[in-house]
Amino acid sequence: MINEKHIKVLYIDLGTRKVRVELREDLFEYLGGVGVASKLLLENMNPEAQPLDPSQPIVFAIGALSSVFPVVSKTVAMFVSPVTGELGESYAGGRLAYTMFNAGLDAIVITGQAKFPCYISINNNLIDIIDARAFWGLTADRLGQFIRTLGAGSGKRSIIRIGPAGENLCKIANVNVDTYRHFGRMGLGAVFGSKKLKAIQITGDGSKKASDPKKYFAAYNEIYKRVTTTPIMSKYHDLGTPINVNVLNNIGALPTRNLKQASFEGAEEISGEAFADHNLIRKMACSGCPVGCVHIGQVRREFDKGHEYEILHVAYDYELIATLGSYLGISDRNAILELIEAVEEYGLDAVSGGICLGYATECLEKGIITKEQTIVDLAFGDKDGYLSAIKYMATKANDFYAALSDGVHVASNRYGGRECALSIAKNEMPAYHTGYGAIVGYACGARHSHLCNGGYSLDQGRKNLDNAQLVNDLFEEEIKRCVLNSLVICLFARNVYDNETIIKALDVIGITGYTDEKLGELGRKIYKVKLQIKEKLGFDLTDVQISKRVFQTPAMGEMLNKNVVREMIAMFDEKNKALVAEKS
Repeated sequence: MINEKHIKVLYIDLGTRKVRVELREDLFEYLGGVGVASKLLLENMNPEAQPLDPSQPIVFAIGALSSVFPVVSKTVAMFVSPVTGELGESYAGGRLAYTMFNAGLDAIVITGQAKFPCYISINNNLIDIIDARAFWGLTADRLGQFIRTLGAGSGKRSIIRIGPAGENLCKIANVNVDTYRHFGRMGLGAVFGSKKLKAIQITGDGSKKASDPKKYFAAYNEIYKRVTTTPIMSKYHDLGTPINVNVLNNIGALPTRNLKQASFEGAEEISGEAFADHNLIRKMACSGCPVGCVHIGQVRREFDKGHEYEILHVAYDYELIATLGSYLGISDRNAILELIEAVEEYGLDAVSGGICLGYATECLEKGIITKEQTIVDLAFGDKDGYLSAIKYMATKANDFYAALSDGVHVASNRYGGRECALSIAKNEMPAYHTGYGAIVGYACGARHSHLCNGGYSLDQGRKNLDNAQLVNDLFEEEIKRCVLNSLVICLFARNVYDNETIIKALDVIGITGYTDEKLGELGRKIYKVKLQIKEKLGFDLTDVQISKRVFQTPAMGEMLNKNVVREMIAMFDEKNKALVAEKS
């Protein structure tokens, strides 16, 4: 997008094998990212079809600042979510944004279903749809190894792919990106599988020049110094997000044993400090990011009798430690790393996977389901049972695991145990039980994520509950993040890229005239498009379902009132309706 006044969109129809490129001047005002992806999803989706219908699109997009400034390293994927049946929105780091930028692409739209398993190869202007029948059934890591042996482009290439879970249309399947990164939550892996799309490889070696190099480097260095020499980003490099384990445990907000508790007696053993002291071997960064927030842990695992060991290198963060650790009653760091590695290999979303395992464990405890259905014993704290269950989910070993692989909302409706199913708006609950801001934020957020509006953070900062103020703060933060996500800035850097910094950065690449007010208008415009998508797909915020368990376990020592939550959701819904009614 730099030095351009259009959005370059690559369209690929897997059914007809037709490829075309459009230069969309009408999309330029959205600045790329989630704004452009939302518009393209709205244009190309079929509201009457099921999420896994081949006609439904997958949209990828990067932003105006992608790979141009530090920590602008993410790519957004938009799709119709098979988990919720409505808006699917996911973000991934790695090299994908960098390679799309170098290949000269702002967005990619994929539709149709291939006649047989395939993968897409994009090498600058050369696009090919390649037979992948030999790769079908491979785990995500093994597939990455094979594709890396085909063709050139090491270091300038990104490989995204699914594992067996995506092939088997598990609705909680994710998409692995390069090494250690993912498009998580919402079921993008199943959408890939529905199109018989095993992988996408993108290679780009193009470049673009700043019109005023001195001005560009001055702006770049200013942002770089804020990122690397101030405390804003230091925690992400040091202990990373796992620092939250002890923080949330100490305030009674760490989901434990399927949220029967909000604190974990083994928290110290699985804290960020403990992982750093005993397991951390290196830190990595996404392309274009100087922070290095990706923490890699090591575990030695015996794979055969006679002292036969292998070394696993596994990326960990707070969400994974919580949902595959405390949530399952596991206080062994090595066990957590093995569970992370298993969901990685099979291509299941780690957060949803952990929530599903917690549901199954409690249901088995209570006799709601039987061992005949779970095949193995599932017990809080038992790693081995969970490792087997992950495989059974990914391969849909029986009817119970087939339902479980579609998420706890589906499984609980079919097998019972709604009180054990931690879902909000049909999506598995994120690993923050901090209070009203978190719960209302999950329910009202466009994609039902803690990253939509940061409600969990608002909870930790508030002293008293003011319903109207909390709803307003959630609503305004949702809009603000639409701007950040249109540029696809890593949300870890949201305090680096304030409006003043964004305006300066845009000006450097020739996008002028932006003000605080204009950025606010852009955020509202993007959010309005998301609401239009949700409405067309039949979502009704006032009818959203929330797990009973969140009202039975204290959050930061406070019992939550479901009537108060409903009142705040109604207030949020009124704000949504008022926005949609605004004239553009």
